[in-house]
Amino acid sequence: MNKSIRVGVFGAAFVIVLVVGVSIGFAQKYKSNNENSIPAGHALLWRDPGDTHERNLLLGPGGESMRPDLSHVTLIEKEKGGYSTKYRVRDASGHEWSAKIGKEAQSETAASRLLWAIGYFAEVNYLVPSVRVEGLKKTLTNVRFSARPKDIKRVDGFAWSNNPFVGSREFQGLKVMMALINNWDIKDSNNKILVVHGDNGENELQYEVHDLGGSFGKVSHLPRFLQFKPDRNNPTAYARSHLIDKVKNGRVDFHYSVKRKDLFKNISVEDARWIGAQLSRLSDQQIEDAFRSANYTPEQVHILTAAVRKRVAELNALPQNLSMTDSPR
Repeated sequence: MNKSIRVGVFGAAFVIVLVVGVSIGFAQKYKSNNENSIPAGHALLWRDPGDTHERNLLLGPGGESMRPDLSHVTLIEKEKGGYSTKYRVRDASGHEWSAKIGKEAQSETAASRLLWAIGYFAEVNYLVPSVRVEGLKKTLTNVRFSARPKDIKRVDGFAWSNNPFVGSREFQGLKVMMALINNWDIKDSNNKILVVHGDNGENELQYEVHDLGGSFGKVSHLPRFLQFKPDRNNPTAYARSHLIDKVKNGRVDFHYSVKRKDLFKNISVEDARWIGAQLSRLSDQQIEDAFRSANYTPEQVHILTAAVRKRVAELNALPQNLSMTDSPR
């Protein structure tokens, strides 16, 4: 090996070690801070939605009563971090919201509706087609308003690999949902724990995937680290893809590329079929309403609804004979 090659190899190795070391250090610091900030309470990831047909996916968990009053919206501050531009704003009723603009606003709104529809905790949000914010020069369009009630504490992040629900059917089902909506942005910092004070004095710790904006895009065949700019909010590309590649030894191999591929290696047929059964309880009208709530065009609503139905059908068609091995598609 000549000198220039040795220097190049050493330099690349040094960069890799440096990046990995910084990442591990950050993860350890993040984990420590997170653990210290979680108060005592009853941890919940999923709650039986009961009669799913009664869930209004056009309005979501906030219903009509929590819709923002847009008659006068004022800027509090610009929020830091993240792919999309976000502003903290106050509506005419005095309620505070995180207002997100950009390509992720629609996909996040629709994705959160689908998760909430089958019993997972999700943000109270609304897609506002157009709004004037006092303090900003231009009118904002397709804005996701996410509620920020002052009486609910928000704890930043919980680890996908280390939380009270690891191994449970509901947690495995949550991972299946990430694959179904093709949310490529799987990272701990996108998760939240909402601390809700119960009537009995006990805190309810609601675990939720907070940022779902990286959803409903093209499924790439490349490993996640090779994707320079992963796709999101691309109905036509999303509809062209499928969900499941094969089943082997009772485990489902998803057509899904994320950095945390390890999280999706041990999802059983039973867990995947459970989510399929939950989603099958939704009517076409409800699924359509989830996308209408995000201000998609009628054509896009039709495309996305059909795509979700197709993926649910793949889950429901999984073999009950666990010794069966499917061939890759």
